[in-house]
Amino acid sequence: MKLGLTLFGLGAAQWEAAYAPGHGGMVHLFEWSHAAIAEKCEKMLGPKKWGAVQVSPPTENRLVGGQWWERYQPISYKLENRSGNHQEFADMVRRCNAVGVRTFVDVIPNHMCGGGGSGTGSGGTSFDAGSLDFPGVPYSRNDMNDNNCYTSSGNIENYGDANQVRNCRLVNLIDLNQGTEYVRGKLVDYLNQFIDLGAAGFRVDACKHMWPGDLEVIFGRLKNLNVRSGFKGTERPFIFQEVIDQGGGSQSQANEYTGFGRVTEFKYCMGGRLNTQSLKHLANIGSRLGYLSPMSSVVFINNHDNQRGHGGGGHVVTFEESWALKTLTTFMMGHDYGEPRVMSSYYFSDPDEGPPGWQPNGFNGGFGCENGWVCEHRWRAIQNLGMFRGSVFGTGVTKWSEGWDNQIAFSRGNKGFMAINGGSSNWSGSIATSMPDGEYCDLGQGDPTDGGCTGPTIRVYGGQAQINVPTGDSPVSYISVRYTATGGGHGFKS
Repeated sequence: MKLGLTLFGLGAAQWEAAYAPGHGGMVHLFEWSHAAIAEKCEKMLGPKKWGAVQVSPPTENRLVGGQWWERYQPISYKLENRSGNHQEFADMVRRCNAVGVRTFVDVIPNHMCGGGGSGTGSGGTSFDAGSLDFPGVPYSRNDMNDNNCYTSSGNIENYGDANQVRNCRLVNLIDLNQGTEYVRGKLVDYLNQFIDLGAAGFRVDACKHMWPGDLEVIFGRLKNLNVRSGFKGTERPFIFQEVIDQGGGSQSQANEYTGFGRVTEFKYCMGGRLNTQSLKHLANIGSRLGYLSPMSSVVFINNHDNQRGHGGGGHVVTFEESWALKTLTTFMMGHDYGEPRVMSSYYFSDPDEGPPGWQPNGFNGGFGCENGWVCEHRWRAIQNLGMFRGSVFGTGVTKWSEGWDNQIAFSRGNKGFMAINGGSSNWSGSIATSMPDGEYCDLGQGDPTDGGCTGPTIRVYGGQAQINVPTGDSPVSYISVRYTATGGGHGFKS
């Protein structure tokens, strides 16, 4: 199918994540096991009010050599690979839902594994990528797009040709034909199995390589979120689609996909605006710069692809620039543009390198992980941003202020206030805010408790916030009306 269809019956929740009340933002726990994610939900993400976790593809994949990208070469839709099996996945989703953390599944409807060769997958299923035989689904040659691709190599050779981009193979990955009823049915079943298990949405890989009209049909046939998992029964799965559109010459554009879900806004992290040397320029970030509308976009500072030079390439801020990443992540989670996603990484020297051999169960000084994992979501400046995001839902940015030394502050209506110090010394003074009078826990510097705060507080009186934002390791301060210095049941419960 080449043309988009009219939308029928797609509720707003396809663009709005069904977060638990008071929760916000998502964390991509890249290559974590299902068991480790379940534990992280219970011990940290749930209590810290994060909205969701994005999990790596849980389906059976081709075994290549342990590289991270072999997870993106499915050979069946069986749930078994190095992250765990079907039972462990179901247990993870159940335990995360129980503490208010939703699961967004990374799914791969565009293709199967790379062409050529045969073998058995991570779950023991046989396949033949030479004859295009995938009995675990099953798929055969008739379900692929090879006959619709007219390049000599069978691969995409010209990104200015929409037919090549959507009908030919992406780096030799065997391209599925989503225009047939049989393939559509298999893909709907593939995604619905996750909804049945309690998942709340999907990150959809390689969407620019599929026809928008085909995706619209497939997404429209998905079930509502599962009542047995605590949802209302009327909510739609949250859809966000990977479309790498940096404003270049590709004939597959992000705005072609916004009618049936959100789209990853790559211009946000690669457009040159996320510059810590001039924070004041962030005031205009969003639609005014030609980005997607706020309700159509998922935003991020880096992702698993572009931190390795893949997926559009170019310079992005990663964990190797920790101060800049803390500053920009705080801004992203505090601002009202788009739905934010925070990357949680592992260290690597080879961009193809798979995850460490040990899961990230050990923690380094409380604000990171051991065993080769970075765990940016645990950094002091970042870990309470789910609390902030969840508590300011439904508000816009107000009272934008700028300091003299690369410093910015803003309110989120009367529910929250944030200050970011990009200068060389502490930023102290009175800053205008829409927050009501009171004394609040500084969530960027400490945690709220039932009795108060473990760190400093910020006093608001007469529309002025009295701030003292440090420079250095955690150069941010943010407060919410939900987390006051007197506690009283509003604080963080460990």
